[in-house]
Order: sequence, then structure tokens, then C-alpha cells
Amino acid sequence: MSNKYNVTYKKYSERSILIQWPAEIDQEILEDLLFFKKKISEFYGNLVVEVISGYNSLLVCYSTMLDDFPEHFSILKSLYDSANTSVSRKKRLWKIPVCYSEVFATDIIEFSKNKSIHIDEVIALHTSAVYSVYFIGFLPGFLYLGGLHKKLHEPRKSTPSLNIKKGAVAIGGKQTGIYPIDSPGGWHVIGRCPVDLFDVSAALPSVFYAGDSIQFYAVSINEYTEIKEKASKGILELTPDFL
Repeated sequence: MSNKYNVTYKKYSERSILIQWPAEIDQEILEDLLFFKKKISEFYGNLVVEVISGYNSLLVCYSTMLDDFPEHFSILKSLYDSANTSVSRKKRLWKIPVCYSEVFATDIIEFSKNKSIHIDEVIALHTSAVYSVYFIGFLPGFLYLGGLHKKLHEPRKSTPSLNIKKGAVAIGGKQTGIYPIDSPGGWHVIGRCPVDLFDVSAALPSVFYAGDSIQFYAVSINEYTEIKEKASKGILELTPDFL
């Protein structure tokens, strides 16, 4: 059965329309949103430059100025009402190695104390979940992941760190993510990934898409070093499982 929501349509600029779902981080909303994104792209073709997704929104960017916004609202509404999100979509599961050693996990001790959870439980909870990629942003290649266990929810730092290292796996609020490049940031760093997840020089800088699934698995410092070396030589590449 198709899940339908009371979506709204607003003028965002002279060439774009913002479509919004209920303000929740929700898997069913994500599936509905991504299916509608696909329908919009198929329907408009070259008339649409890009359809950008967020947690609960789509920004439809057109190649020309829009004269009659109510007409385009009506077209989009009809397209949404006719879309059938019960159609199955092939999903990809990426398994990502993370070293949770304090050498890389600069905030894990303080994080575990703040949460009154042993570090081993932090790692177990973080690796047991299967996360959904909701969208990519903030930094090029930064994955916004939903599905973090409630026990690991923690407000962002009151004072951001000035230099979080590339590959840092961190928690901020109800989310977890991986820093694709060195960057300032206010999330709590609990590990580091040895594989580069964003390469600006590659034909496809990021292999991830909204709707993909992510699961982390723990590796030792030695395993981290081995994986990093193989990845740097092109011997190791991430490949997804198909669900």
C-alpha cells in the first residue's frame, strides 16, 4: 500500500520549488520522498536541472524561470498523488570498518562517561544498527545517517573542535556520520574509518546515494593500518551487498 503524506509546495526561488513532508527523521518518509524524486526526474526530464533531497524535503530546480507557480504546484501534486511507492526498490548495504581505539576516538571516553555507558556498549550499540543515508551535505560527501540507537543520542559539543580528522566517525544529536575531509565540527568523535569515502578527483567522488544502508564493524588498530594501506594502493575497494 502506498504511504501518502500531507506534503506542501512552496516557491523557493524564481526557478525552484520546495516540497516538504512532516518534520521527522523517518524511514517511510525517506522511501516516499525518494520515490517521488525519481518520478519528478522521469516526468520533467531536461526541464529540471536537479532534484535535491533532505531529511523531509525535495528542492526541485528548473532550467528556466517559472511564470505560473500554482500550475507547477498542481502538476507536482497530481504526480505525487499518482505515484505508487509500494513498488520495491533495490537497496544497497555498505559495511564500513571503524577503529574505535582511543588513538582515533578522541571523544569516546568523555562520551561514555556523559552517557553512563561503558565504552564496549557504545561500540556494540553503534555497530549493531543498520543506518539509512538520508542525504549528503554539510561537507562534500558527508553522509547524514538515521537510525542511531536512542542510548547514543547526545547534543553536539558546546564548543566545536577546530580540526576533526578525515575519516572520523562521530555522533551529534540523533545522528552519526563520517567526516570525509579534515574539518571543524561539533560532533563527538568515537572512531575513525580507514577508507576514503570521498575522492574529488574520481569520476564518481562519492559512491553513496540517499536510500543506501550503512553498517559499521569494529576493527583493531592493526586491522585499521592494513585496510588503510590496501585502500591507498587501490587493492581494497568498498562494494555493497544488495538487499
